[in-house]
Amino acid sequence: MHPAQHARLQNDPQYRFLRTVEATRDGIHVRLEGRELIAFCSNDYLGLTHHPQVIQAWKNGAARHGVGSGAAHLVSGHHRAHAALEEELADFLGRPKALLFSTGYMANLGVLSALAGRGDRIWEDRLNHASLIDGARLSGARLHRYPHGDLAHLRARLEPSGARLIATDGLFSMDGDLAPLPELAELAQQAGAQLLVDDAHGIGVLGEQGRGSLEHWGLEGQAVPILVGTLGKAFGTFGAFVAGSEELIETLVQRARTYLYTTAPPPALAEATRMSLDLVRREGWRRQRLQSLIQRFRQGVESLGLPLLPSHTPIQPLLAGSAQRALAWSQALEARGIWVVPIRPPTVPEGSARLRITLSAAHEDEDLERLLDALAALKPEAGP
Repeated sequence: MHPAQHARLQNDPQYRFLRTVEATRDGIHVRLEGRELIAFCSNDYLGLTHHPQVIQAWKNGAARHGVGSGAAHLVSGHHRAHAALEEELADFLGRPKALLFSTGYMANLGVLSALAGRGDRIWEDRLNHASLIDGARLSGARLHRYPHGDLAHLRARLEPSGARLIATDGLFSMDGDLAPLPELAELAQQAGAQLLVDDAHGIGVLGEQGRGSLEHWGLEGQAVPILVGTLGKAFGTFGAFVAGSEELIETLVQRARTYLYTTAPPPALAEATRMSLDLVRREGWRRQRLQSLIQRFRQGVESLGLPLLPSHTPIQPLLAGSAQRALAWSQALEARGIWVVPIRPPTVPEGSARLRITLSAAHEDEDLERLLDALAALKPEAGP
């Protein structure tokens, strides 16, 4: 890139800067480039990234298995720790089988390209995560995107299209709202299509037992035959999985290129995740604490009259409108010791730039008060 072009790009309010966390005691209270800040931008919803039992499980796993898997799953990289985690995830979610992937992005690319191809049609919510959109494109199937949550639009066009798959986020990562899964499941059944739900932000958080969006809606597994989840959010570790029938998992083992042709995650990581899964199952107080923080946050922000989008999940979007205003708000909060990242186009549609505030069970009461005090000082007119 020419230096003049790079200089112009850096002055663009949509320019992204890579920030470096130098230290953290709990994933929430961080030292960022020499400054002590409280982070309200992490996806560590249950506060498990620094849990001592999870850390110890990782250490024990590394001592037993080493720090890497050494190969792809189908070569020599599939360890007992991986198999045990898959079995425990399947049991937790009430599914016959689960299959680990290195990342959620790779899981969605792998499952969509394995299950659909040229001549097939995939329908997706317009606000789906980029990995679902890219997975559909990679598959070679024809991708149709319906307006966010617009089931009337989907219903009118779905049946004559010969859809192979319908794919949606369970909990939308930028708006914090939920997909209407009962209605989507009914539409998919009527159209003879499979329904894929990426519940990356819902599993561990939603439902009394933390089983995610399906538990929230009271749906059984057969209503959503393909369930994708990640381990780097509520579980506090890293990686992803696909859960479903034995036939689905066997198909992915044979055909999902993002599973076949990459090194398996470290087995020590699987051991750490087994511990965090156990904590998710046993410590329901974490979800209760999170819900309490969400309610108090919303009450506080609504009293300030700030434009908060409707969400009763840990993802609380504060609508700024322009990218310049979102950036100015983020900088104002950081000056007061609060780290919230501005979300700008193309991640969100033009005119809907926002602060994506995320809450965690690890946040303390005084952290929330400092956030509300900082928000009260925002200037709604800042930026164009």
